[in-house]
Order: sequence, then structure tokens, then C-alpha cells
Amino acid sequence: MKRTSRTRLLPPDTQRARILTEEDQTLIAQAIHCLERHYLVKQDALTSPEATRDYLKLRLAGLAYEVFSILFLDNRHRVILYEELFRGTLDGASVHPREVIRRVIETNAAAVIFAHNHPSGVAEPSQADLRLTQRLKDALALIEVRVLDHVIVGDGAGVSFAERGLL
Repeated sequence: MKRTSRTRLLPPDTQRARILTEEDQTLIAQAIHCLERHYLVKQDALTSPEATRDYLKLRLAGLAYEVFSILFLDNRHRVILYEELFRGTLDGASVHPREVIRRVIETNAAAVIFAHNHPSGVAEPSQADLRLTQRLKDALALIEVRVLDHVIVGDGAGVSFAERGLL
């Protein structure tokens, strides 16, 4: 997969769900590359929750560990950068608000969309997910950065906090 200057990728992922064949993993990598070219290189605005959810599902579905990532957006909601900020274990990832704020300032983002996966496959938000989102939203409000959504990806599904009225 070609790496753009706007994307910070973690080392190649060898822990994606074992049910995927090498051919399937190659196809997923090609789809991600295509979406990155469309959304990251052209800097198109994310105009629908469905397009955002589909992109994030491709990035996060099937991982055997939890990943917390952020889409950094400009004031017109064009993608500045997608970044996997924290990597955890089977049942959680430690997310540090200080590091989130530092990266938001470094990227000069005006808005963000948080995303993480649930390796269990159940995309329903937990109370810990709700508390973390509120904590990050409150911290970013101090520097006038909007939190547009938090998407949780499970097996073939994505749950949007914004669509559920949780933000």
C-alpha cells in the first residue's frame, strides 16, 4: 500500500481476524488505499455519516486488539489526517486526553471524529466509551475544537454517537 505524506501508519497488521485470506487482506488494503486517495489526498469533505463509517469500518474491522483513531478535519470538514493514536489489547486501549490535544494542535484541526473498534465484534458503546467521549469533548472545547462524532466499529457494523444523539 502506498503511504501518503498525510497518513501515519502503524507497522503492518498481522493480527487482523484469521478468517481473512491473504487475498481478502490484499483487497482490503487496496480499498483502504482507494479511500485514502479519495478522502485524504483530495481532501474532500466528509459529507455523510455513512461515508465516514464505511471508511472507518475498513480501517478498523477485524482487528484482534483495540485501536483508538482520529480523523483530524479542517474548518470545512475536509480530512487533514487519519491517525491511529492508541493501540491496546483485546478489551481496551488507554486513551490519554493530553496526547489527543497535543495532536489536534499539531495538525491545526478545527474538528475531529474519534473512532475505535471493539474486537468482541459488538459495536454498542460502553459506559466507559461514553465517559471518555465526553471527557475528550470537554477538553477540546477549551481550545475551540469540535467533536463531530465518535464511531465504534464491530463485526460488519459501525455505531455513530452523533446519529444516536450521544454527543
